[in-house]
Amino acid sequence: MTTAKDETLAVRISRALADRIIAGALEPGSRLGQDHIAEEFGASHVPVREAFRRLEAQGLVASEPRRGVRVAGISLDEVKEVAEMRASLEILALQHAAPHLTRAILDQAENAIRAGDKAGDVQSWEEANRAFHRTILIPCGMPRLLKAIDDLHTTSARFLFLGWRAEWEAPTDRDHRAILTALRDGQIELASSVLARHVRWSGHKPQKAK
Repeated sequence: MTTAKDETLAVRISRALADRIIAGALEPGSRLGQDHIAEEFGASHVPVREAFRRLEAQGLVASEPRRGVRVAGISLDEVKEVAEMRASLEILALQHAAPHLTRAILDQAENAIRAGDKAGDVQSWEEANRAFHRTILIPCGMPRLLKAIDDLHTTSARFLFLGWRAEWEAPTDRDHRAILTALRDGQIELASSVLARHVRWSGHKPQKAK
């Protein structure tokens, strides 16, 4: 039986492992030892198994018969698919969020853009990038949709880290500014169009995935 404590610990473990996978500290094919992870986090096997299930749902690990759980590989075709899915779902979320986007929320989005401009490494930039997307989409009030988008964004972030691992160069993100300007002007269709192009581009330019 899984308790609330196990669920909370499973979330913490899955987030920690996801961060390592996305950053490349755990490379594709690496085996995740249940005993080792349970010992590291001072947990029983129950929350560790739940953490593995969460990571598998995000596409970050794969469970193989008699081989245990390993970090999943990632291909350009997969990234293109994720970009198409993200584009469709984020447009849907933005359409529902638009009526609830206050000036304060849009100011928060602008702060995220500025944080991205000042980012000194890929991790800081990705945090700002994700903050921008979340800020303009969360007001849609659709938690299942937002969860699906967040999982897809995790896969996109992993591809971003792989592309920028050798050399970091802060990208100039004109798309975010164009989206924000359109939202401030009440041009929701234009904002949606730029958002779709912005996300889809990440599936075609791996060295600068968004």
